[in-house]
Amino acid sequence: MLTPPLLWFGVVYLGSLLTLLSQSVFVFDDMSMSVVAEFTTDNFANLLVPANLDIVLRTLGMAVAVTLATALIGFPMAWYMAHHASPAEKGFFYVGVMLPMWASYIVKAYAWTVLLAQGGVIYWVINALGLQGVLQAVLAIPVIGGDTLATSNLGRFLVFTYIWLPFMVLPIQAAIERVPANLLLASGDLGARPFQTFRNVLWPLAFPGVVAGSIFTFSLTLGDYIIPQLVGPSGLYIGNMVYTMQGTIGNIPMAAAFTCVPIVLITIYLAMARRLGAFNAL
Repeated sequence: MLTPPLLWFGVVYLGSLLTLLSQSVFVFDDMSMSVVAEFTTDNFANLLVPANLDIVLRTLGMAVAVTLATALIGFPMAWYMAHHASPAEKGFFYVGVMLPMWASYIVKAYAWTVLLAQGGVIYWVINALGLQGVLQAVLAIPVIGGDTLATSNLGRFLVFTYIWLPFMVLPIQAAIERVPANLLLASGDLGARPFQTFRNVLWPLAFPGVVAGSIFTFSLTLGDYIIPQLVGPSGLYIGNMVYTMQGTIGNIPMAAAFTCVPIVLITIYLAMARRLGAFNAL
């Protein structure tokens, strides 16, 4: 029974991926716009060119920022679901967390472009609360940049955080539920304050769940190319660069070299997560 899926994964997926990666050491002839089977390491050296390095760092920075944001938002939600919500409330939260996962990814991305537009709901709420000046000051920060939320890195960050948040909440919630409640009660009985209980008891035991969720948020943000294309400024991400190099320009060797970057980063991240016990919380 496992033969068909293993063949699909091993032959179709890994085979096509290895075929692409093998071309990262080939030469792309700009004159004939074709790939020449000559060994070279120039494609990897070109990754260190300032323009390409900026793309890698921009993508990595967004992946880290989204991971931290989803952890900050998801941990309180997961804690309430695990220890304070009634059965009816827990069901409501489960539906609320998982319902966005049932909708099309493309539909959600396009919906956010409407929400972030100047005539959208978010701007209506900001104007109603009188926070236009605060928003303009935030958008003036160079790192965030952009005239509007729809053309800024802040808007792109909001979309990433919303779409990947369920992948952080559920592993944390599962990890918190595995923490024995009597340990938290014992900590309080021994005189520990709530923050001390959180820092010394709950957080160390639930941290593998946070790392498990971060595997999803980090890797999915690192390889995404749809949201950076629909939302935010024109700055390229690794996914956009691979798509542009392979589909538009036809420079498959350079696209393959860019593909190696997230593979290496995710491999290092998975190795760190494994040492932190994240796979036990999945």
